[in-house]
Amino acid sequence: MKKINSFSFQGVNGAYSEQAGKKIYPEAVSLPCSTFEEMFEQVRIGKADAAMVPIENSLAGRVADTQRLIPESNLNITAEYFLEINHNLMGIKGAKISNIKRIHSHEQGIAQCRNKIIKLNKEMIVEADTAGSAKMISNLNNLEDAAIASELAAKIYNLDILEKNFQDSKNNVTRFLVMQNNLMDFDIDAEQIITTLVFNVRSIPAALYKCLGGFASNGVNITKLESYIHPQGFDVAQFYIDFEGHPENPSVKLALEEMKFFCKHLKILGVYEKSTFRKK
Repeated sequence: MKKINSFSFQGVNGAYSEQAGKKIYPEAVSLPCSTFEEMFEQVRIGKADAAMVPIENSLAGRVADTQRLIPESNLNITAEYFLEINHNLMGIKGAKISNIKRIHSHEQGIAQCRNKIIKLNKEMIVEADTAGSAKMISNLNNLEDAAIASELAAKIYNLDILEKNFQDSKNNVTRFLVMQNNLMDFDIDAEQIITTLVFNVRSIPAALYKCLGGFASNGVNITKLESYIHPQGFDVAQFYIDFEGHPENPSVKLALEEMKFFCKHLKILGVYEKSTFRKK
């Protein structure tokens, strides 16, 4: 496997995506990007070796923007990483919770702290990202505005932490995907392998049931299945699926052959090692 010397992420310095990347690749250079599209592009053109992609959170669910963009990114998933998220409510120097009127953060940050914000009776304002919210609050220099972001963001943008562990639940984990230009190479019989793919079903009765029947009959475990509307229109559903095993493993191969018979389109997005976090 090629050494990761740099990775791109959406947001500004101090973002949780940057933290996740530094956990896996502590010596790599991090490249902040204003959009997810730019993040993927940095890898495609070779300016970054990998992209750190948030895909889902244990409290707020999937990250809709990335799940929509991943299939069209022309990159491959090469690893997964689970980051435990500890949100912090922060304001400028001298700010107090009683004086705060507005709380800013990414929609995921707001969703993961919604009950706390409602209890405090503060206005919720959705921003592009968490660390960007902290940076904005620092620039605003207003005692009535606060942000939800990481402890690192508070340090970078010289903010006071008003309340640590601000999320509604302690079990707050975000799953990230590492995406690169090249596929990983694993033995077909290797254990602890996850394969991710997307597929569209043919417009016939019980098509999804028939697509997935081969997984049950061949003993292949599906760990994630989600549907969303395809860009072609509301009558076309696209499905995103994670399952255990290598595509060339005999059991998996049989399941995929049966699936292809009932699919309009099938695309493998990555084959990668299962994170040890899943064993917790």
